[in-house]
Amino acid sequence: QVQLVESGGGLVQSGGSLTLSCAASGSIFSINVMGWYRQAPGKQRELVAAITSGGSTNYADSVKGRFTIPRLNAKNTVYLQMNSLKPEDTAVYYCATDKGDIFTGWSTVRYHYWGQGTQVTVSS
Repeated sequence: QVQLVESGGGLVQSGGSLTLSCAASGSIFSINVMGWYRQAPGKQRELVAAITSGGSTNYADSVKGRFTIPRLNAKNTVYLQMNSLKPEDTAVYYCATDKGDIFTGWSTVRYHYWGQGTQVTVSS
């Protein structure tokens, strides 16, 4: 079992920055991929960014050039650096991890553990 706790959300003005953190505990040795999803009101949950333990990254087109998921120094914390925030970035952001499956491509990643979410609100 892996437990995930997000922090760092809040209210920020358009153009501002926030950094989200996700602390993992439990069977973290099994983690291979850590990622961030978001869900805005009335919309489906969508992948924002993800990173493998080997440093391979995947970003949604809508956040490329603005958001960064730094390389994992250890498997117990993942960050999401968000710059040039826009009102459309407003959502609940969730941290998620796989359960250690061999990475064969982003389309095959299955996220098994989820955090409770942290609210990010960007005002115009």
